[in-house]
Amino acid sequence: MSTYYLEDLQPGMRFSTGPQEMSEADIIRFGEEFDPQPHHVDPVAARNTFFRGLVASGWHTISVMTAMAIRSDLRMAEGQIGIAVEGIRFIKAVRPGDRIALDMEIREVKASESRPGWGVIKVLWTAINQAGEPVLELQPSILVKARERVAPSVASAAQ
Repeated sequence: MSTYYLEDLQPGMRFSTGPQEMSEADIIRFGEEFDPQPHHVDPVAARNTFFRGLVASGWHTISVMTAMAIRSDLRMAEGQIGIAVEGIRFIKAVRPGDRIALDMEIREVKASESRPGWGVIKVLWTAINQAGEPVLELQPSILVKARERVAPSVASAAQ
């Protein structure tokens, strides 16, 4: 597995992960601790909600996506240091038994003006279920170490 530095990354590069199952037990456990609403913690009560059944918290799905990204082939020197997230879209409910995979597309790469030797990439993360449907999308900005000091005007940007 490669370790990526800022200079190795370009807009349009894609990375993906295999699927991970969202079990009923995990959905309820996360919901009880972090998002205790009936549609996340009680399969019977969830039938009478907007969702008509148990669904994963969007924050649970984002947490799973984060773990998938960290374990993916997009391994960066110094790790993935998140500095912002834009455009969170909860597209489709994630239900027990759904298997989600993560698709990551680098959208922008630029050297940092305030941190010499570092840069920022924007990556579109899309969680996709077993039917090939997007279920959640967000765009994190990640701080990435450069091999050398890179001038901001030299870095590439989204096209």
